Amino acid sequence: PQEKRQSTLDEQLAVFPYINGGIFAEAIAPISLDVTAYLKLLKCCDFDWSTISVSIFGSLFQGVMDDKERRALGAHYTSEQNILKVVQPLFLDELYIEFDAIKHNKKKLQAFHDKLTHLTFLDPACGCGNFLVVAYRELRRLEHEIIKIQRKGDLKLSLYGAEEVSKIQVTQFYGIEIEEFPSQVARLAMYLVDHQMNQELSAQVGGYYARIPLREPATIVHADALDTDWGAVIPKENLSYILGNPPFIGSKLMSDNQRAQVVREFGGDKGVGVLDFVTAWYAKAATYIQQTDIRVAFVSTNSIAQGEQVGLLWKNLTCKNIHIQFAHQTFKWNNDTPGVAAVYCVIIGFGTADVEKKYLYEYETVHSEPKEKEARNINPYLVAGVTVLIQKRSKPLCDVPEMSFGNMPLDGGHLLLSEAEKVELVQKEPEAEKYIKELISAKEFLNNQKRYCLWLEDVRPEELKRMPFVLERVSQVKKFREGSIAPSTQKFAVTPTLFRDRNNPESGVVIPSTSSENRHYIPIGFFRKNHIVSNSCHMVANATLYHFGILTSLMHMAWVSYTCGRLESRYRYSKDIVYNNFPWPKEVSHIQEEKIRLAAQKVLDARSEFEGSSLADLYNPLTMPPALAKAHNELDRAVDSLYEYKSSCSQSRIEYLFELYTEYTK
Repeated sequence: PQEKRQSTLDEQLAVFPYINGGIFAEAIAPISLDVTAYLKLLKCCDFDWSTISVSIFGSLFQGVMDDKERRALGAHYTSEQNILKVVQPLFLDELYIEFDAIKHNKKKLQAFHDKLTHLTFLDPACGCGNFLVVAYRELRRLEHEIIKIQRKGDLKLSLYGAEEVSKIQVTQFYGIEIEEFPSQVARLAMYLVDHQMNQELSAQVGGYYARIPLREPATIVHADALDTDWGAVIPKENLSYILGNPPFIGSKLMSDNQRAQVVREFGGDKGVGVLDFVTAWYAKAATYIQQTDIRVAFVSTNSIAQGEQVGLLWKNLTCKNIHIQFAHQTFKWNNDTPGVAAVYCVIIGFGTADVEKKYLYEYETVHSEPKEKEARNINPYLVAGVTVLIQKRSKPLCDVPEMSFGNMPLDGGHLLLSEAEKVELVQKEPEAEKYIKELISAKEFLNNQKRYCLWLEDVRPEELKRMPFVLERVSQVKKFREGSIAPSTQKFAVTPTLFRDRNNPESGVVIPSTSSENRHYIPIGFFRKNHIVSNSCHMVANATLYHFGILTSLMHMAWVSYTCGRLESRYRYSKDIVYNNFPWPKEVSHIQEEKIRLAAQKVLDARSEFEGSSLADLYNPLTMPPALAKAHNELDRAVDSLYEYKSSCSQSRIEYLFELYTEYTK
């Protein structure tokens, strides 16, 4: 019994209150400290830990983790600022609105206080518990406002009368964490934040307020959340909210087991193997909250709100009647640790209820502060507007030339030539010159560099034999392909003179597959028969100035910025998702088309004024020449007019395009 244990203690120890709470339930193995470690421990003991930010525990844990281990776990600890972006719209804002409405009604205020004691929270990837800590802290601070009103002038507290005043307990909070150490830290962090909230209340009421002895801790389960029945942690009928930041692991970085977990959570839906790991939490949460009012909010990498992943994810969630209730568009990640993760995030709050008021938090740039916007609907691209699910399409939605990938050499580099290698080869074998073409790859195209390739599609055997240096390169291609472990590469060893792909149209438009998100426009251009477009670009054969004009407009860029995938933060253009689904203007007259052609030509003319400047320089927002910016502005106005879009209207371009896309696909 507690009393017996206290009575047998030394007098100097017995004056301290009985703590318990399960913190010291497990035996601690003896440790050996050298002098340096011992002195550091003493220094830590001298430090006043009582007012330290509890979220620092997550940062400390991340700081001692091995980089490879952290990447494998997708562990990124969230700053309080970003946690509040989840907590406030998920539950806190509504609670304060309700509090303000009833705070002068004693009976309703008491019922509201009781309501807070029944709210429960689950973080199914809790790490060191930062989300639970902040949620608990904010709930307690709201309770302190209630206590101020309830007690008014009568604020005296007994020494250990905690439950008589504060009714909110850490036992209302649940977490699941795959690693043992952070799960223990989370349990301790909840006790520490409880102590800090007791201190705040003590300062507020002018007395000493404590919960001693400690009661049951928060429930933190050490387990793999995707292999755990969440209902066994807390039955869903007893749960109010789910929140957190599940692991940030891209689809290409997942282990085989993680990919299998994703596929399982999506019921084996076709194509879901390309989804990021975090989506498994969306699918599992969506299944768990069926036939409940539980609300969910996760921080995720913005990749799940762009490109191919959107259609795959939300096809599954829509079948489960999931609605987005609030969302933060893309923002730059911040956390409390050195070496902040260079990722871009979104926050999606969802549930089975199609709530009347939805809130979208828009960002002018990824570094800006969010601006709240009330919306009738928030679609999976986190845009206020109609719900669309854009999936792969093999042909363009509209009557425009088809886009194709550039040509993959699959040659081990032996058919490619730098400018110096080209000169040297022609000097040695002049006959080779007619088989050399300029290669357009994204890097060289954007940076005004020259690269070449051997395009031997029409070479005759006797000609090839007269060019031993070319023949040696062909021999190396054959060896490269034969030595590959991939059967798909080996089969091309029988045609070592040729690129894997051999698409060489008369002319067209070239679009780099990857481009900086900082550019207002993806730099695109024309190619001719004497160019070979590489697989780092897309091309539209036989495209005209009209097509060039539309594709290099802000209207098309609005579509790109929301529907294309990303490589880190850079745009990653897609043929099947972006181009083939793009809603081009409808019923364009010859006069209207000619206006676009003229405006597009002015863009090309403006570029030509700066001979020697690369496209990367011309389209850098800091170095873009005013003449080029002016030409693009004129083109944008012409394109907007063609779409009958007015920039002064309340709709953004992407909202307008989504409505047009919906109209086209009915």
